[in-house]
Amino acid sequence: MVDHARAARLAKRISTIVASAIGTEIKDPRLAQVTITDCRVTGDLHDATVFYTVMGETVDAEPDVAEAAAGLAAATGALRSLVGAGTGVRFTPTLRFELDTVPDATRAMDELLARARARDEQVARVAREAEPAGDADPYRRADDEDEDHG
Repeated sequence: MVDHARAARLAKRISTIVASAIGTEIKDPRLAQVTITDCRVTGDLHDATVFYTVMGETVDAEPDVAEAAAGLAAATGALRSLVGAGTGVRFTPTLRFELDTVPDATRAMDELLARARARDEQVARVAREAEPAGDADPYRRADDEDEDHG
């Protein structure tokens, strides 16, 4: 039987252990800009997927994702040992690292929303400056009918 609450607790604990170990115990310079964003554990508690992002050193610099992935692959054994010692579960889950695409998707969505706002402002400006193509008041009124028939 799958205990989702236990899997969620274990996932949170694994992400904390891995993030702490990357920051303090693993001395690989390729992992200097790696941030752990999430962790998911299977229902049988045997496999854990750890999601990470790689921050650039400057705003303009693209992060080296391939180097970070290689650093994580090299540190997987040590990280798994630390997870086993820190969790106390009978079977230490295997660790699989996967690049988190949520920040990129969020950035792309923010850019799309900014373009949509700019277009909405442009349409609103055109609408404010627009003038009717025909008469300013194209509707007939009762007093206009009296003048036409009289």
